[in-house]
Amino acid sequence: MIPNGSAFLRAGGLCLAFVIVQVSCISQINLLGGGANIVPLYVAAVALYAGSIPGAAAGFSAGLLLDLAVGGDVGASSLVLTAVGYGLGRYREVRDPAHSLAPLPVAAVATLAYALGFAAVSFMLSSEADVSALVLRDTVVTVILNCLIALPAFVLVRRVLRPVLVVDPLERRRRRRGPRPTGPIGLRGIGDPGTQL
Repeated sequence: MIPNGSAFLRAGGLCLAFVIVQVSCISQINLLGGGANIVPLYVAAVALYAGSIPGAAAGFSAGLLLDLAVGGDVGASSLVLTAVGYGLGRYREVRDPAHSLAPLPVAAVATLAYALGFAAVSFMLSSEADVSALVLRDTVVTVILNCLIALPAFVLVRRVLRPVLVVDPLERRRRRRGPRPTGPIGLRGIGDPGTQL
């Protein structure tokens, strides 16, 4: 991502919108005992399209806003989401996933990592933490619901951030051209009619 004022405004606006929608609407909807969580989807999308440093910054800011909005332990969500954003951004930088369905496994990994990491941090910070097998059921339901809404969330983030990205995520990888024909002694370009004088 190109670090300028437009990039910060776009990413900040998206962060604020995702946190507000999560806290005010989506957290109130329970399906099969669990609910969707779109904040890890925002962090994963920024990390997938912009890289590790913007992903970590998006994770920190989204986690801090989320902690302040729900009144939980300040820093718990931001710690976990910073690690999730950085890890997924490094995956993007090393592997460069170009498949159009890449958001599905990325969303599943981001949601699972956030749920397990947040549970671990909350368990370490709280002396009255409850441990139950229902937490695993809720985590599985949340991962499934996030995978169902991952593609629209990733498309929204991509469209908003596209003008400030260094590499256009919609650009298809160019196929390599085949090898150039060789001349009679194996030198490239000798047999090409365009190279003869």
